[in-house]
Amino acid sequence: MSKIDYKQAGVDYGKIDPLKILAQRAAAATAGNLQRHGLTEIAASRGESAYLVDCGDFLLASITECLGTKALVADATRQLTGRTYYDLIAQDTLAMAINDLITVGATPVSVHAYWAAGGSGWFDDAKRAQDLVDGWRAACDRCGVAWGGGETPALAGVVVEDRIDLAASCVGLVRPRTRLTLGERLAPGDQIVLLASSGIHANGVSLARKLAERLPAGYGTRLPDGSLYGEALLAPTTLYAPVTEALFQAGIVPHYQANITGHGWRKIMRHQATLTYRFHTLPKVPEVLRFLQHETGSDDRAAYGNLNMGAGYALFVAAGDAERTVRIAADAGVPALLAGRVEAGPKQVVIEPLALTFGADDLHVRA
Repeated sequence: MSKIDYKQAGVDYGKIDPLKILAQRAAAATAGNLQRHGLTEIAASRGESAYLVDCGDFLLASITECLGTKALVADATRQLTGRTYYDLIAQDTLAMAINDLITVGATPVSVHAYWAAGGSGWFDDAKRAQDLVDGWRAACDRCGVAWGGGETPALAGVVVEDRIDLAASCVGLVRPRTRLTLGERLAPGDQIVLLASSGIHANGVSLARKLAERLPAGYGTRLPDGSLYGEALLAPTTLYAPVTEALFQAGIVPHYQANITGHGWRKIMRHQATLTYRFHTLPKVPEVLRFLQHETGSDDRAAYGNLNMGAGYALFVAAGDAERTVRIAADAGVPALLAGRVEAGPKQVVIEPLALTFGADDLHVRA
C-alpha cells in the first residue's frame, strides 16, 4: 500500500493557517468595541486556545469548536455493529471546546450546542438523536457545566443529506484572576507533564477515514489487539477539566497549558516565548494511532507533527509541583507522565527518544 499523507486526506495546514492569522489580525482591530461596555480584552489571549475579557473581579473566557468529520466514522461503524456512537461523539464535541477553554486557567461554566443537519430527515432517527442528547448531557455533568441551549438548523444543500455537523461553544470564568495561565511565568526549569489521550481524539480523523477507504475490511478491520478499527477511532476524547480543577483545589497553578489537537506535538510550542521544550520520556501510543501510522506509511515527523500520539494535553508546571501534578491527574482518572522540561534556547520541540525536532518554522497559528 502506498503512503498516505495528511494533505491527501484533504487537510493542508499550510492553506488553513494563513486564514487563521488573517482573521486574528482583523479580530484584534475590534477589541476597542469592548470599551463601550466598560470592559477590556486580555490581549495576550489572542492566538491562544481561548479568548479572555477582563470583567474586573474575574476574567471571562470563551471558545467555539467543532467536531470535524468523526460523525462520518460513527455512521459507517454503525453499519457494522448497530450502535450509533453518538453518545461518544457528543463527548468529543464538548471536549474540543472545553479542553481548549481550560488552557487559559478557566473553569467551564456553560455550553451551547450547534447541530447542523443536512435536512429535517436526520432527526427522524430517534435512537441516534437520543444518544446524542444523552452523551451531551453526560459530558456536561462530567465537567460541571450547564447546557444553556443551542441551534439545530436543517441545511439542505449545505450539509450532505443524512449527515450532521456538530459544534459547541463554551464560556468559563478565571476566578480568582491568579488562575490565569497565559505563560507569563513559563521559564527554563519548568517541567512538562503530559496527560494521556484516549486515542485519536478528534484530530487526524480525515487521515484515518482516508485509510479506511483503502483497507479491504474498512472500519471492520481488526487491530492487533482484536478491536475494530472503527470502534477504536470512536473512543471518546478525554475531558481534562476534572484534572485542571483538581490541580487548582490542590493549590497548583500551571505556568502554561496546551491542548494537543491539530498540529500534534508542534502545539507544545504554541506560546510566543523563545524556549526549548525537551522530552526525555514518551507516553504509550494508543493501538489505533500506532496502526494508523504504520498503515499510512507515516514517519515519526508526520505522526508526531499531526497526531497526539498518546499525549492529549500538556501541563507546564514548576519543578516542585511536577510529581504531585502526576498524582493528582491519576486521582482524577487521567494517566499522566513527567515527560520533559523547559530549557533556554531556540523555540523548538525536541523529542530525544525519536531524535526528532520541530522548530519555530513548523508552527504558524499566531498573528
